[in-house]
Amino acid sequence: MSRSIKKGPYVDERILKKVASGMGEKASPIKTWARSSQIAPEFVGKYFKVHNGRVFIDVFVSEDMVGHRFGEFAPTRTFRGHGQVVKRIIEKT
Repeated sequence: MSRSIKKGPYVDERILKKVASGMGEKASPIKTWARSSQIAPEFVGKYFKVHNGRVFIDVFVSEDMVGHRFGEFAPTRTFRGHGQVVKRIIEKT
């Protein structure tokens, strides 16, 4: 279910304040836990550290990311592949 047009997109206010103050450079990325916040056009060219539940993932916002959510770029699970085939060594005597 999408958010109503009347309300507009959800963007965390604290992130907007930090971007307006000039933060988000390479030396000082903006740390955020707001994975559900949408990426606004003002965020383009800024660096963020998005929390994935364990560590912070570095995210550089490009023009193609506008309208998506921060959580899409910081995966919470690590895929290690489907079951591996184990080779059994049969020794002949």
